Amino acid sequence: MKPRRSILSVPGHIAKMHRKASQSPADAVMLDLEDSVPVNEKDSARKTVIRSLESLDWGAKTVTARINSLETAFGYRDLIALAEKGGLVLDAVVIPKVDHCADVHFADRLLRGAEMHRGLTRPIGIEAIIESAAGLEKISEIAGASDRLKTLVFGVADYSASIGARLVSLSGHGEKEETLYPGHRWNFALSRIVMTAKAHGLMAIDAPYGNYADPEGLQRSASIACALGCDGKWAIHPSQIDLLNTVFSPSAEDIDRARRVLEAYDEARAKGRGAASVDGRMIDAATVRLAQQLWDRAKQLGLVKS
Repeated sequence: MKPRRSILSVPGHIAKMHRKASQSPADAVMLDLEDSVPVNEKDSARKTVIRSLESLDWGAKTVTARINSLETAFGYRDLIALAEKGGLVLDAVVIPKVDHCADVHFADRLLRGAEMHRGLTRPIGIEAIIESAAGLEKISEIAGASDRLKTLVFGVADYSASIGARLVSLSGHGEKEETLYPGHRWNFALSRIVMTAKAHGLMAIDAPYGNYADPEGLQRSASIACALGCDGKWAIHPSQIDLLNTVFSPSAEDIDRARRVLEAYDEARAKGRGAASVDGRMIDAATVRLAQQLWDRAKQLGLVKS
């Protein structure tokens, strides 16, 4: 799958933002039909998103659209419209508030019918947002519900509400956490999402950081998510994109370390040894796998040539 280091969320009803997003350095753009769109503009937002999908040059970007919850009167209409009219461009639909594998099954079948109707040969993917205690409890079933599934996304604000956690910031999206809890308050939930995603060959994406005027907080939040195994993070403002791309990319130091590990292991194997050492530290097959994964990611991002 293409990288999703930064996923820029853009309100579906504001067309001028779509054009700017298409020209941004974000790996992916998510055109939002859910939380950022007022109820009285849901229908017009759907039409605006379709026009943007059809008319804008998205280049090599991953392009997704978040539908409304399937528990609402808007969700199924979003799915049909996006699949029938935007399916040639759309990489995936993002489904919010996924609490059960049935949500994924429903979307899968509906998308399949729309693709057959339109004669589409490239399947539209599904990204599932886990944002409740019920969804986290059912996450393994959700992750295995369809081969269309591409990512699991952590929805921190709604998850917080579902478990009755304290609100400590205006947005509820990750700010001021360190003032309340000695450690990472969402370590278990995010680690559970990462573990399940990777067990099913999916990407894991962290929730956005709500205060776009706080780059230090974003850096801290993104670095923790990256350390836990997330592949990227949502952005709610273009100013967050470059930082996210940097955090979720291997650094020059990381790449050099991986290169030295791989070279040392190749040399040891050529001499008939199963392990090697770098700077006095033992290197075994598990370390090599980590180094190879990092090297492959660097190649995918164009940071190394071979």
